Amino acid sequence: MRIIIIGCGRMGSGLAENLALRGHAVTVVDKDAAALEHLGAAFKGQQVVGIGIDRDVLLQAGVERADGLATVTNSDETNVIAARVARQVFHVPRVVARLFDPRKAEIYRRLGLQTISTTTWGISRIADLICYSPLETLLSLGSGEVELLETEIPAMLAGRQVNELTSLTEIHVVAIKRNNRTFLPTLGTAFQVGDVVILAVLADATDRLKSLLGWG
Repeated sequence: MRIIIIGCGRMGSGLAENLALRGHAVTVVDKDAAALEHLGAAFKGQQVVGIGIDRDVLLQAGVERADGLATVTNSDETNVIAARVARQVFHVPRVVARLFDPRKAEIYRRLGLQTISTTTWGISRIADLICYSPLETLLSLGSGEVELLETEIPAMLAGRQVNELTSLTEIHVVAIKRNNRTFLPTLGTAFQVGDVVILAVLADATDRLKSLLGWG
């Protein structure tokens, strides 16, 4: 894929190096030439000095041919503008904006702009790490509204079916790990002692999940 990253701070440079290692063609844009020095010597992608919301700069970065664009500057306003220009003017297929203000992230997400709120995600992860929970967070999706969680099935649920741990709009059992193999269950699959389940859960449905697991 051809990917443009706007902003070369710690997140931007780290993202660029990660994507380059995956074999993607990466172009990094930053208004400060010195910021591009965050990129390691091994980085072989393109570097463009300029403002990421400037049309000519985006064209120089190859936005017309880009498969994806991530804007991760330290300005929410810049990130939103750059993301909207990339999506609405240049029709880049995959665009993600990092926003610090979770309220703005939610507003723009509702308008169809894919956003990541590092504040919301960070609060949730720190709380999870400080407060021990048998639910392990594997991944947060969107702006933290949905999480992939992993836990071992309590013995009391052995013999019960997946549909008893499912709430159609809140909780889904995505996969079960059993005897060194992982599979996709049906609603009629019965849990066994020692099963480890991966669940997709709305962030505000965690308490309901704990109740279904017998922890509430």
